[in-house]
Amino acid sequence: MLSRVANSIYWMSRYLERADNVARFITVNTHLMLDLSLDKDSTQWYPLIATSGDDEDFNKRYSVADEKSVVKFLTFDQKNPNSIISSIFLARENARTVREIIPVEMWEMINELYHLTQAQSRKRSIADLQDYYEFVRRCGYIFTGLKNNTMSRDQSWQFAHLGQMLERADKTARLIDVKYFLLLPRGQVIDSPYDTVQWGAVLKSVDALEMYRQQYHSINYRDVTEFLLFSTAFPRSVSFTLESAAFSLGMLSGDAATPSVAMQEMKTLIGSIQGSNADDIIASGLHEFIDIFQYNLNLVDTAIFENYFDPEA
Repeated sequence: MLSRVANSIYWMSRYLERADNVARFITVNTHLMLDLSLDKDSTQWYPLIATSGDDEDFNKRYSVADEKSVVKFLTFDQKNPNSIISSIFLARENARTVREIIPVEMWEMINELYHLTQAQSRKRSIADLQDYYEFVRRCGYIFTGLKNNTMSRDQSWQFAHLGQMLERADKTARLIDVKYFLLLPRGQVIDSPYDTVQWGAVLKSVDALEMYRQQYHSINYRDVTEFLLFSTAFPRSVSFTLESAAFSLGMLSGDAATPSVAMQEMKTLIGSIQGSNADDIIASGLHEFIDIFQYNLNLVDTAIFENYFDPEA
């Protein structure tokens, strides 16, 4: 497969997953504020910016991290390359260049999402945008269904799946960070009803609440961390998504005698997860663990570019 085509399919998938997850971030934060009766201008909005890694850009252009500013920055700010509108635009541009490769229904869905996003872009209120965020999430489900049910398991599918799984691993880790970094409760409210509501919202944001309850009796920070980082059965956990991404990398490598650099980096990353547990991570610092994880995930992404997409390689 041409590196240009592979790159477009990979990033089409990543950008759609990114838009889906940003919509989830905003929705879970909105639910938290309603459940806990917090003011819309409270500091509960800033963690969404800080844990996205875009805080420096945000702070240069916005004076306060209230609902209006954060919603604009994360949803419709075209200068923010990770906003929903930017992600959907880039997903559409990548899909447009490979229309002959992807199913026509996939292109039509992405195109519809793009035009609806343009139509919604003047709205700034969370209340006005709830249906839109739900539509973005629903398109994520549709994309996954189309990918899995209408595409042959050839290199195109492997690159689409690889991009989706890596982006999902990244955002699941960041979502845990949203709760644990700046929203970290005072010691006296850990595992209190207040804390349970917050962790329950996190589980809902990745459609994990029911599956979690089948395995655990109560919602607490230790078990939620264990489930979302280490579950080998839940499809949005970090461990599951990395193993799934590694499978696609292995299929792309074929029968090569020597593993690619990307596969070596992936195995190192998976090993760092498998060699950890929730108790040790929480004791040493969950935020610090996720920071290191993000760094190592970037090494995997860089290696994938150099192995498969770099035209000069």
